[in-house]
Order: sequence, then C-alpha cells, then structure tokens
Amino acid sequence: MGNVIVTGSGGLIGSEAVRHFIESGFDVYGLENDLRAEFFGAEASTAPTTRKLSDRYDEFHHVALDIRDREGVERVVRDAARNGGLAAIVHTAAQPSHDWAASDPHTDFSVNAVATLNLLQAARDHAPDTPFIFMSTNKVYGDTPNSLPLIETDTRLELPDDHVWHGGIDTTMSIDTCLHSLFGVSKASADLMVQEYGRYFGMPTVCFRGGCLTGPSHRGARLHGFLSYLMRCTMTGEPYTIFGYDGKQVRDNLHSRDVVAAFERFRTAPRSAAVYNLGGGRASNVSMLEAIGLCEEIAGRQLDYTLSDDARSGDHRWWISDTSTFARDYPGWEVTVGIRDILEEIHAVNASEWAVPV
Repeated sequence: MGNVIVTGSGGLIGSEAVRHFIESGFDVYGLENDLRAEFFGAEASTAPTTRKLSDRYDEFHHVALDIRDREGVERVVRDAARNGGLAAIVHTAAQPSHDWAASDPHTDFSVNAVATLNLLQAARDHAPDTPFIFMSTNKVYGDTPNSLPLIETDTRLELPDDHVWHGGIDTTMSIDTCLHSLFGVSKASADLMVQEYGRYFGMPTVCFRGGCLTGPSHRGARLHGFLSYLMRCTMTGEPYTIFGYDGKQVRDNLHSRDVVAAFERFRTAPRSAAVYNLGGGRASNVSMLEAIGLCEEIAGRQLDYTLSDDARSGDHRWWISDTSTFARDYPGWEVTVGIRDILEEIHAVNASEWAVPV
C-alpha cells in the first residue's frame, strides 16, 4: 500500500500513528532521535517505545534523524516517495514545553518551526500531492482564552452556559495581540507555514490544534504530559506542584487513538490549508482538582501536592475545544475515550513501572 513518514515516532501521538498505519497495511518510516530525553531527562526518553515498535513490526523502519537536518529530511522523503509511494507525512515531533522553550529559545524554534519548513519543502519537492498532517497546538492562541468571563465553582473555572464558546473554542479566536510563550510562537510559526504551503502551493495540508493529548504510552514529565505525570506522581508518591489558579484550571483531553483516527480521516479525504481545533471537547475535560480526585480514587493513594501562586506564563485558565467543524467535514469521527477511561488505562498499563514503593 505504500509508505507513511511519521516524525516523533517514539512519542505519544507518533507511536500511535505508527501502530495505526502499519496495521492498516503501510510501511512506516519513523523519524526519532529521542531529543525528549535531552529536554526532560532520562525518565521521559522515547527509546523504550522505539525499541518496542522495532521488535513488534517488520514494517517499521526507525530512522535516527534530527529533523533539523535539512538534507537528511529531504533524503528520507525522496526515498520513501520513490520506493513504493508516499501515502502521508505525519509530523508530530516537537519541543512541547513552555518552560523549556524559555530556557533555550534557539533550539525550541529550530525544532518546532525550522524543522517543519524542512519537511514541507521536502514534501513540495518530492511528494506534493501527499497529505501533510501537522500536530499543532491550541497554544497558537496565546493567552487570549484567559480573557474569557469565567465563573469559579468549587472544583473548576467554567464559562457561562450562554457564552458563544461554552461548547468549545473554535478557530475564529484570534492568535494576535496576546502573550504566547516562546513555545507558542514557534508552534504558531510552524502552523502558519503549513497553512501557507497549502494555500500558496495547493498542497494537501492540515493543522490540528490540539488541546491536551494523552494516553497510556505518554512519557509524562514535570514540564509536559499533564495526566500521565499526575498519575505517575499519585502512584509513586512523588510530590506534585500545581501552578496557579488554585487547581481549578480546565483542560480537555483527547486519547491518542482518537487523535490518530482524525489523522486517518483527513488522509483519506484531504483538503488544502485545513485548520481544526482538536481535543476532548465537552465529552472529555477536567480541572486539575477533578483530575487529582480521579487519580487518587483509581490508584487508591493520596497525591502529595502543593499549590503555587505562580501560574506559568501564557498558560490557559480554561480550554475546551470546539471539534464540531472537523466532525462536520469528516462525519463519523467522535471522541470515544473519556477522562476516567484514560486515567484507568494509564494506571493499568504503567502499574509495574510505577509500582508503589515499599
């Protein structure tokens, strides 16, 4: 059936995409150099996931390549297109942390923005009709969501029922005149470039502006991976710090299987310069306090956490995605895994690794 290129193939969404496309009959070239271990430490390494994929699938071809290597990226895209054809380029690799970006802006921008340009130009040169699927982020909207008229309840911040975005924020929200964080800027730069290659060159491209994306293979770390890291700390007794908003900030969370299901829908019926907000929406969202309660209930342990008044710069107080536009364009896609099921799966899959100390 041909080839699929997946960048960040050892990460949460990348590895889910690898499994999906191989089991759908494709060969997959996975570009992964485990920068995540450099960003967040050895415990966040993607190497174990890469080994599992290599051991399980003969159709998985691990390419230890830094996507900032323009010539290397071009070589992989060219060879995949020539040898069997290229069915999709799925770009999930990223430096994903606000805080880390501020510590090394050049690396953050080169990984998130410049490397995306490398992939787009290689696709334009060697596979211009191949669907280009980019995992963007809702952080392209900066801190604009923090201007919403939120109401405080016992466990969460919430929008009034009659607000236009109560059902979820759509892509009409402006990305201008706001604080983004350097990570938000680098991802917005990539997002706009993906759109431009779609509009200017007529290539089939999509930006999925994800909320919190999660699943059992997420290598949660202090600076990234909200639900996974929260469950890990609950299970192991590691202290956890909530930054700002009294723990009432709200996030929607989408399971990696539902993310990749959206990828597949787009691949089979691509458009040019498409942009969608993608998240758990009203079907799957939670506040920090609510998530802690669920983790404690599932793990049977109390979380050792503290509240800090220092909210992360550019962080959202409330985010729920409006996924109705994507569901309208691609009927049949829906959120299939809710918050409790996500946390129970994270707990079950990682029970041995995160065993309670004795």
